[in-house]
Amino acid sequence: MRRGILNQLFLLILLTGILPGAIAQVTIKGVVKDNKNTPVTGASITIKDSYDGTTTDSTGHYSFKTYEKGQQVLLVTSIGYKSSEQTIKLEGNSLTIDVVIRQEISELTAVVLSAGTFEASDRKRAAAVLDPIDIVTTASANGDITQALKTLPGAQQVGESEGLFVRGGTAAETKTFIDGTLVNNFFFSSVPNIAQFGRFSPFIFKGTVFSTGGYSALYGQALSSALILESIDLPEQTSANLGLSVLGGSLGYQHLSKNNKSSFGGSYSYTNLAPAFAVIKQRQDYSIVPNYHNADANFRIKTSKTGILKYYGYFSSNRLAFTVNSIDSLGYLDKFALSNTNHFHNLSWREYLPKKWRINAGLSYTNNKDDIRSAMQNNAGNEVLLTGLEAKTFNLAMNGNYFNAKLVLEKKFKGLSGIRFGTEYNFSKDQTDYTAFNGQLYPGSFKETISAVFAESDIYATNDLALKGGLRMEHSKYLDKFNLAPRFSLAYKLGKGSQASFAYGIFYQNPERRYLPSPNELSFMKAAHYILQYQKVLNQQSFRAEVFYKKYHNLVKTDFVGFSEAAVSTAGFGDASGIEFFWRDKKTIKNFDYWITYSYLDTKRDFLNFPFAITPNFAAKHNGSIVTKKFIQKIKTNFNLSYTYSSGRPYYNIRYDGSDYKFTDRGTIPDFHNVSFAINYLPSIGKKDAKSFAVYVLQVSNIFNLKQTYGFQYSFNGARKEPIVPTSRMFVYIGAFISFGIDRSNEVIDNGL
Repeated sequence: MRRGILNQLFLLILLTGILPGAIAQVTIKGVVKDNKNTPVTGASITIKDSYDGTTTDSTGHYSFKTYEKGQQVLLVTSIGYKSSEQTIKLEGNSLTIDVVIRQEISELTAVVLSAGTFEASDRKRAAAVLDPIDIVTTASANGDITQALKTLPGAQQVGESEGLFVRGGTAAETKTFIDGTLVNNFFFSSVPNIAQFGRFSPFIFKGTVFSTGGYSALYGQALSSALILESIDLPEQTSANLGLSVLGGSLGYQHLSKNNKSSFGGSYSYTNLAPAFAVIKQRQDYSIVPNYHNADANFRIKTSKTGILKYYGYFSSNRLAFTVNSIDSLGYLDKFALSNTNHFHNLSWREYLPKKWRINAGLSYTNNKDDIRSAMQNNAGNEVLLTGLEAKTFNLAMNGNYFNAKLVLEKKFKGLSGIRFGTEYNFSKDQTDYTAFNGQLYPGSFKETISAVFAESDIYATNDLALKGGLRMEHSKYLDKFNLAPRFSLAYKLGKGSQASFAYGIFYQNPERRYLPSPNELSFMKAAHYILQYQKVLNQQSFRAEVFYKKYHNLVKTDFVGFSEAAVSTAGFGDASGIEFFWRDKKTIKNFDYWITYSYLDTKRDFLNFPFAITPNFAAKHNGSIVTKKFIQKIKTNFNLSYTYSSGRPYYNIRYDGSDYKFTDRGTIPDFHNVSFAINYLPSIGKKDAKSFAVYVLQVSNIFNLKQTYGFQYSFNGARKEPIVPTSRMFVYIGAFISFGIDRSNEVIDNGL
């Protein structure tokens, strides 16, 4: 017994002497760096399938001990980097292993391709600028998308005509797309010297991309700018809304299915400006005050977990008629009457396919009818024909049909890289019936088919470096010509939240339909864009600066052919250059949001009937805006103030002297200033279990009643001129909007309303 105990004791002593050598620890040490040779702090280093490991210090160094032996796997991981596995052999007392890990390309940290683009959507945080709440609470916007966009750099403060005039381009050079397809007649029909608003509510869109240049190859036929809108998917829940104002009312309903896989809804609104015009004196004397009937309908169906089919339909009908003192013959009146009907239909489908493929398909159709009556009246209200001014009396009936189809296939690769390609088809048919003063009918029609194919790729080399390259080819049946448009952009991250971007592209556009058909052969209008941008977005503060240059070729030159101005060549040219700044701050002051913009533009072009290259009358050299929004939760009220400025634009009277077009008058209009104010009161905020949500609105534009001049118009003989001014200096809007079944209080507070 004693001998057995002694043997066990001897064995224990023997093992304690042998084990330290047999299972001695191995020290593993080294440094972890990224592919830029920068130390990685906080990286985890472990022996795979063991508990042995450590993390790197602030210099990227690490050191730990392990009892493991033989061939093992060293695993290195860190947030934002690809994991690294390395086979090692553990023997001896120590081992030095330096590791290089590469950044994981992630949407949260990757650089954003944003040169020339303002975007508000879920996909691009860094470039987010204006969402629907921003638009309706911008005091000078009056709830209109394009009016809000005019507070951003690049857009001009043109008040006598609808549309977005961007970086020296005409309004026709900016195109609008909804869910990928082209929208024709985005604005209400033109009225002489009165800018019209957009037809669509900002609340039907969840994403807004305002590209002031250098936009994607997926979009074409826009020489200067693209406004890309994405409609909402399924609503949050079933709800109804009611709107009441002194100008009219609206009501709507959205129904969400119990399984949250489909929805349908619609709305109707009626607007009549008679109450406002009775209080606020207008320059025009209206016999039919502007009134509008608008209705829309939608349905949305989830076709799978990742796919959705969406339809949106819109209908509007509006009428107006007025007279103004005639500039051509004193004591007489010019009469203008318009009746318009418009309907628009958009059907889109998107679906994620196996192996990281995605499909986007869309169809849109627009029909627009305008019936216009122009005449002269005496003071008794009777129409008259004056010698030499007979051409001012006519009827014009226009019927336009526009169809657009688009298909895009996209393949995602590792990280954020991917390729997309597709095709687009545009068909338009315009029928015009012009009835002259003598009853003679001059019918006209114009058809055009534009087809396109395109491809582009996003390549993310690292989180800090990304590039996009694209190519678009179009064919115009009317012009019987092809074009080929390369697009390229590059972005590089400079530091936390900051980056530099460059964009280049060639853009083509057909001559405007109103100048067609032409008696001569024409070409595509062409513009080359060069954009350099610096951007920093950090902690709810955004700053960006852009320098740009545009070169125009083959712009339309016009002359009168019969009763109308028509394109006679595409021999025009021009250029535009400038610098723009944008600053937005939602951080410094609690519940206070503001942005400041400034744009400098230097542009000249020889187009239309210009005798040589001059600055067009829609382009101001300096533009700026200040928009402020302050929400005071204690009194449940939001105060909005905006100021917009534009330096004086040039004006010209260009007339044909028998041999050529020449100036008979020219000058510069006064600077433009506008201060607008809005108050939104939200009584339901703070109430528990609220099942409704209300907003009471008061908006006043040009609160200081400043005199504003948009330009000058001239008599037929050029002997007289008069300023083009707003229909009234000040406008006041009072209304209430109520949502039933859904409480949007948190949404409003989160957005700083």
